[in-house]
Amino acid sequence: MEVKKIHGVIPPIITPLDAEEHVDEAGFRSLLDFCVESGLHGIFVAGSNGETMGLTQKERNNAIRIALDEVKDRVPVLCGVMDTGTKRVIENIKELEQMGGQYAVITPVFYARHATQYETVRHFEQISRQTNISLVIYNIPSFTSQTLTAETIFKISEIDKVVGYKDSSGRLGDFIKCLRFFKDRKDFFLMQGSTVLSAASLLLGADGYVPSLATAFPKPFIRMYEYGAAGNIEGTIAWNDVVMECDKIYPMAKNQTSSTKYAVSRLGFTDKRAALPTEPITSEEIKNIDEQIIKINDLIAETEKEWGEI
Repeated sequence: MEVKKIHGVIPPIITPLDAEEHVDEAGFRSLLDFCVESGLHGIFVAGSNGETMGLTQKERNNAIRIALDEVKDRVPVLCGVMDTGTKRVIENIKELEQMGGQYAVITPVFYARHATQYETVRHFEQISRQTNISLVIYNIPSFTSQTLTAETIFKISEIDKVVGYKDSSGRLGDFIKCLRFFKDRKDFFLMQGSTVLSAASLLLGADGYVPSLATAFPKPFIRMYEYGAAGNIEGTIAWNDVVMECDKIYPMAKNQTSSTKYAVSRLGFTDKRAALPTEPITSEEIKNIDEQIIKINDLIAETEKEWGEI
C-alpha cells in the first residue's frame, strides 16, 4: 500500500518556555531532534498543545521558525495558523511563507458567536486565494465551538490547495464517513486527533494520528501506528493498551497542558513551565505522574517482548 507524505504519528509538540515566556530555543531544538530521531513521522507546531493562543504572535512565529529550521526536510512540519478571522489567518500564513513553511493548519474561526458551516467553507476559499502553500483542515470544536460536519469537510476538500484533515471532534461516525469518502484520494490525508479513537481509526484506514504524549513516549505510539497500518488487530489492541496508560497522565494535573509539559520535561530537554495563567503543577501531582511513568515504561518493555517491531 502506498504511504502518503503525511502519515503516521505526528505529535502536537509542546512549546518550551523560559521564565519570561520566550521560546526556549536550545531546549526546543533538542526536543525536536529527539522526536525525529525517535522515528516520529512529523511535527505539528503551534497547535493547542503548543499553547499557540497563549503565546504572543512573536513567540508563536519564533516557535514555528525554530521547528522549520531544526527539522528541515527530515519529516513534514505542520504549522498552526489558526486565528479569530480570515484576514488574521492570511497574515499568519504570509509570515509562515516567509519562513519556508509548507503546511498551514487552519480551524474554523473562534470567538464568534454564530459561526456557520458555510462561513468556514468561505474562510478556506478566501485563504486559498491568498497563498500557494498546502492547507490542512483542523476540526476541534472544544476550542472553536463549531463542529464541522463530514459534509462540510467534503466541500472544503474541493478547494484548491487543501490537502488533508485532522479530526479532533471525537465523532467517530463522521470520521468513518470521511474515510469512506476519501478512500480513493491519494492526494488527501486523514489524521485522527482524538487518541482514544486512534486504534479503531488506524484499522479502518486513517493515515495516522496526532497524539500529544507521543513526544514523551514515542515507541508505543509508533508501534500502534505500525500494527494498525498493517491491519494487525491484536497487535494494535496490545499497543493501544499502553497508549491508554499514557493518556491517564492528562488528568493527573489540574490543567492538561501542565501534566503534558511535565511528562515531556522528564526527557531532560525542557522545563515544565506553562504559559500564564495555566495552573502550575503541584508536588503531589508530580509524584503521581512519576509513578505512572514508571508503570508505562514497564508496560512498554513487557509489550515489546511480544509485539515488537512488525
